[in-house]
Amino acid sequence: MSDSKSNDLKAKAAEFRTRAEVIRKEMGGNARQARIHAKGRLTIRERIDRLLDPGSFSEIGTFAHSEWPGAGPSTPGDGKIGGIGRIGGRPVAVCGDDVTVLHGSSSVIGSKRMGRIYEQALRDGTPYIYFGETGGARLPDTLGSTGFVKVSPDLHLGARARAIPVVTVIAGESFGGSSFKSAFSDLVVQVRGTTLAVTSPRVIEIATSEKVGFEELGGVDVHDRITGQLDRIAENEDEAIGLVKEFLTYLPQNAGEEPARMAWDGSLARDEHLYDLVPLARSRAYDVRRVIRRLTDDGKQFELKPNFGRGLVTALGRVAGRSVGFVASQPMHGAGALTPQACDKATSFLCLCDAFNIPLIFLQDVPGFMVGKQVEHERILSRAIMFFEALALCRVPRLTVVMRKAFGLAYFSLSGNATGAALIAAWPNAEIGFMDPAVGVNVVHAERLKQAADPEAERARLIEEWSHDTGPEGAAGSMDVDEIIDPADTRAWLRTHVDRLRIEPGTREHPKPLAYWPTCY
Repeated sequence: MSDSKSNDLKAKAAEFRTRAEVIRKEMGGNARQARIHAKGRLTIRERIDRLLDPGSFSEIGTFAHSEWPGAGPSTPGDGKIGGIGRIGGRPVAVCGDDVTVLHGSSSVIGSKRMGRIYEQALRDGTPYIYFGETGGARLPDTLGSTGFVKVSPDLHLGARARAIPVVTVIAGESFGGSSFKSAFSDLVVQVRGTTLAVTSPRVIEIATSEKVGFEELGGVDVHDRITGQLDRIAENEDEAIGLVKEFLTYLPQNAGEEPARMAWDGSLARDEHLYDLVPLARSRAYDVRRVIRRLTDDGKQFELKPNFGRGLVTALGRVAGRSVGFVASQPMHGAGALTPQACDKATSFLCLCDAFNIPLIFLQDVPGFMVGKQVEHERILSRAIMFFEALALCRVPRLTVVMRKAFGLAYFSLSGNATGAALIAAWPNAEIGFMDPAVGVNVVHAERLKQAADPEAERARLIEEWSHDTGPEGAAGSMDVDEIIDPADTRAWLRTHVDRLRIEPGTREHPKPLAYWPTCY
């Protein structure tokens, strides 16, 4: 190449470097960035910088802009920013809404840009992380048929079959496209003070005359306790980013791999603290999260949907250096009875763990399914059977420990015998049967108790007699329970068997059945 042509190319390259620097620094304008900071929020570029390893971000689509004639200079990135980077050395794809450009609204080029970034993640088998903060579809661009048909739904996410992990952080007011992406995700973190909804309060008021506030419509407390549409609340954006990083440490890069195994001390020592954590009396409550922390290698757990379906805890942790998923009865709430919400939560968690090759540990202390008019109207039947179907299709190995009580269909739903569990253990005080003896005596012997000279004494005698038949010896004698273990040996028992479990990852051509299940119920 001649010197003149070389100099021309250098000048051209310098020009594009300068343009890229201006786009990345100014975004949609310094004044708009200042307004974001005044709200105590970060710009999308600042979020990406804090998420990724320093210097690892490679942007895709820097020079994208709106397709409308003359709008290029005022629409850098067309409201969307993203690319490829690393978290803890692991490759990831990341993108999000840029509210400095037309409120981050969804449009043709911006949607195409995000689609291209997702394509990279899916092809390379890396996690995809999205920061949601958009007012929805861009108007009037999408009002007419010409513009509307160009902005199609996220079919690529719907057809993902959980091939790669997808994470959404709701970092601002998120409507339309950004709310849809959250519902496709394996983890949803919502920052306090933000809103997640299909439609904004303003549109709702215009369409229906209903007046509703942002928090009431889709604030964190709504989705944390009522809808279950988020997995974790973050008090601020830095906490949200920390939760994303922590979550990904438990997952593989994609469904074709196992999660990375961590070093562990190899100890099979007894832990007698469990004697004190779980009361002997079946009616006394305790926090099962304290039990889970005694069973994990590092005393930590990553709980999902902690305030939704609270009679059941679903959490990721590490046992014998491996990522595991805990599904545990929570006697602190409703005595640990399974509710429609708990069933939805468990189904979602089974799909996550099965798709990403995470073995499951079930800790049972369950009185059965909740009964009553309310739960019947909330479709307890359908949701309980959906949970059971997910269990039947689950392919990762499962270990089950019956700690105290396991009554009714709930025993089987929480990976009891004949459901494909790799092994089932029970503590010596465990009770397994059709129903709680205290309830059963009232139902079966109602007339006898009425006629007894001392009804309370007779009731206590009958409960004791019934309870004797619910002990684990019978199930262990018939090999429907594989072992009766000392509670103090539970951690050692789990470590021994988790360490040797064999996982068979799915493939892109042949995903596991639960990989096809919806990400929301």
